[in-house]
Amino acid sequence: MENIITLSIGLGLCVSLLFSEFFGIAAGGMVVPGYIALYLDRPLVILATVAVSLLTYFIVHSLGSFMIIYGRRRTVLMILLGFLLGWLVRTLEPVPMGPQAVELTIVGYIIPGLIAIWMDRQGIVETVSALVTSSAIVRLILILFFGRDLAL
Repeated sequence: MENIITLSIGLGLCVSLLFSEFFGIAAGGMVVPGYIALYLDRPLVILATVAVSLLTYFIVHSLGSFMIIYGRRRTVLMILLGFLLGWLVRTLEPVPMGPQAVELTIVGYIIPGLIAIWMDRQGIVETVSALVTSSAIVRLILILFFGRDLAL
Protein backbone atom coordinates (compact mmCIF):
# COMPACT_ATOMS: atom_id res chain seq x y z
CA MET A 1 0.00 0.00 0.00
CA GLU A 2 2.85 2.40 0.79
CA ASN A 3 4.13 1.88 -2.76
CA ILE A 4 0.76 2.89 -4.18
CA ILE A 5 0.66 6.09 -2.12
CA THR A 6 4.24 6.98 -3.02
CA LEU A 7 3.69 6.29 -6.71
CA SER A 8 0.40 8.21 -6.69
CA ILE A 9 2.01 11.30 -5.18
CA GLY A 10 4.93 11.07 -7.62
CA LEU A 11 2.60 10.69 -10.59
CA GLY A 12 0.48 13.56 -9.25
CA LEU A 13 3.56 15.77 -9.15
CA CYS A 14 4.40 14.89 -12.76
CA VAL A 15 0.86 15.38 -14.03
CA SER A 16 0.56 18.67 -12.10
CA LEU A 17 3.77 19.91 -13.65
CA LEU A 18 2.56 18.96 -17.14
CA PHE A 19 -0.79 20.71 -16.56
CA SER A 20 1.01 23.79 -15.34
CA GLU A 21 3.42 23.84 -18.28
CA PHE A 22 1.02 22.96 -21.10
CA PHE A 23 -2.23 24.56 -19.95
CA GLY A 24 -1.08 27.19 -17.46
CA ILE A 25 -3.44 25.96 -14.76
CA ALA A 26 -2.78 24.26 -11.45
CA ALA A 27 -4.69 21.26 -10.20
CA GLY A 28 -5.08 22.56 -6.67
CA GLY A 29 -1.45 22.17 -5.66
CA MET A 30 1.33 19.88 -6.77
CA VAL A 31 0.53 16.91 -4.50
CA VAL A 32 -3.25 17.19 -4.56
CA PRO A 33 -4.01 15.12 -7.72
CA GLY A 34 -2.04 12.18 -6.36
CA TYR A 35 -4.00 12.14 -3.13
CA ILE A 36 -7.37 12.72 -4.80
CA ALA A 37 -6.65 9.90 -7.29
CA LEU A 38 -6.50 7.43 -4.41
CA TYR A 39 -10.05 8.38 -3.37
CA LEU A 40 -11.78 8.45 -6.75
CA ASP A 41 -13.63 5.27 -5.80
CA ARG A 42 -15.18 7.18 -2.85
CA PRO A 43 -17.10 10.10 -4.38
CA LEU A 44 -18.53 11.33 -1.06
CA VAL A 45 -15.01 11.87 0.26
CA ILE A 46 -14.12 13.85 -2.87
CA LEU A 47 -17.32 15.92 -2.62
CA ALA A 48 -16.72 16.60 1.07
CA THR A 49 -13.14 17.67 0.33
CA VAL A 50 -14.21 20.04 -2.46
CA ALA A 51 -17.04 21.37 -0.27
CA VAL A 52 -14.60 22.13 2.57
CA SER A 53 -12.29 23.80 0.04
CA LEU A 54 -15.13 25.94 -1.30
CA LEU A 55 -16.23 26.91 2.20
CA THR A 56 -12.64 27.81 3.08
CA TYR A 57 -12.33 29.91 -0.08
CA PHE A 58 -15.62 31.77 0.55
CA ILE A 59 -14.84 32.45 4.23
CA VAL A 60 -11.36 33.86 3.47
CA HIS A 61 -12.73 35.80 0.48
CA SER A 62 -15.44 37.30 2.72
CA LEU A 63 -12.94 38.15 5.45
CA GLY A 64 -10.78 39.84 2.81
CA SER A 65 -13.53 42.36 2.13
CA PHE A 66 -12.99 44.01 5.53
CA MET A 67 -9.54 42.76 6.58
CA ILE A 68 -6.16 43.05 4.92
CA ILE A 69 -5.32 39.47 3.95
CA TYR A 70 -2.63 39.12 1.26
CA GLY A 71 0.41 37.00 0.53
CA ARG A 72 1.67 34.62 3.15
CA ARG A 73 -1.05 35.60 5.61
CA ARG A 74 -3.77 34.61 3.10
CA THR A 75 -2.03 31.32 2.30
CA VAL A 76 -1.62 30.35 5.95
CA LEU A 77 -5.19 31.38 6.74
CA MET A 78 -6.55 29.19 3.93
CA ILE A 79 -4.51 26.17 4.99
CA LEU A 80 -5.39 26.65 8.66
CA LEU A 81 -9.09 27.19 7.98
CA GLY A 82 -9.17 24.20 5.61
CA PHE A 83 -7.53 22.11 8.32
CA LEU A 84 -10.04 23.24 10.97
CA LEU A 85 -13.08 22.74 8.74
CA GLY A 86 -11.78 19.31 7.74
CA TRP A 87 -11.36 18.43 11.39
CA LEU A 88 -14.96 19.51 12.02
CA VAL A 89 -16.20 17.28 9.18
CA ARG A 90 -14.30 14.34 10.66
CA THR A 91 -16.01 14.86 14.04
CA LEU A 92 -19.53 14.71 12.57
CA GLU A 93 -21.74 11.72 13.26
CA PRO A 94 -22.14 9.18 10.43
CA VAL A 95 -24.79 10.18 7.87
CA PRO A 96 -27.59 7.64 7.28
CA MET A 97 -27.59 6.58 3.60
CA GLY A 98 -30.17 3.91 2.99
CA PRO A 99 -29.63 0.79 5.11
CA GLN A 100 -26.21 1.88 6.36
CA ALA A 101 -24.54 4.98 7.77
CA VAL A 102 -21.66 6.67 5.95
CA GLU A 103 -18.89 8.30 7.92
CA LEU A 104 -17.91 11.60 6.29
CA THR A 105 -14.25 12.33 5.95
CA ILE A 106 -12.03 14.37 3.68
CA VAL A 107 -8.79 13.75 1.82
CA GLY A 108 -5.76 14.63 3.93
CA TYR A 109 -5.39 17.50 6.34
CA ILE A 110 -4.00 20.34 4.23
CA ILE A 111 -5.49 19.27 0.89
CA PRO A 112 -8.67 21.41 1.26
CA GLY A 113 -6.55 24.47 2.07
CA LEU A 114 -4.30 23.88 -0.95
CA ILE A 115 -7.31 23.54 -3.22
CA ALA A 116 -8.82 26.72 -1.76
CA ILE A 117 -5.59 28.64 -2.39
CA TRP A 118 -5.71 27.74 -6.08
CA MET A 119 -9.43 28.50 -6.28
CA ASP A 120 -8.52 31.95 -5.03
CA ARG A 121 -5.59 32.37 -7.45
CA GLN A 122 -7.04 31.04 -10.71
CA GLY A 123 -10.78 30.51 -10.21
CA ILE A 124 -13.09 27.81 -8.95
CA VAL A 125 -14.05 26.23 -12.29
CA GLU A 126 -10.47 26.15 -13.55
CA THR A 127 -9.14 24.58 -10.37
CA VAL A 128 -11.86 21.94 -9.99
CA SER A 129 -11.68 21.04 -13.70
CA ALA A 130 -7.91 20.64 -13.62
CA LEU A 131 -8.13 18.71 -10.35
CA VAL A 132 -10.69 16.22 -11.64
CA THR A 133 -8.89 15.71 -14.95
CA SER A 134 -5.41 15.33 -13.50
CA SER A 135 -6.63 13.03 -10.72
CA ALA A 136 -8.36 10.83 -13.28
CA ILE A 137 -5.15 10.63 -15.32
CA VAL A 138 -3.16 9.62 -12.22
CA ARG A 139 -5.81 7.04 -11.31
CA LEU A 140 -5.72 5.55 -14.81
CA ILE A 141 -1.94 5.22 -14.67
CA LEU A 142 -2.21 3.57 -11.23
CA ILE A 143 -4.76 1.10 -12.62
CA LEU A 144 -2.30 0.22 -15.38
CA PHE A 145 0.40 -0.54 -12.77
CA PHE A 146 -1.64 -2.15 -9.98
CA GLY A 147 -4.93 -3.20 -11.55
CA ARG A 148 -8.35 -2.19 -10.31
CA ASP A 149 -7.79 -3.00 -6.64
CA LEU A 150 -6.45 0.28 -5.24
CA ALA A 151 -8.49 0.48 -2.03
CA LEU A 152 -6.76 2.20 0.87
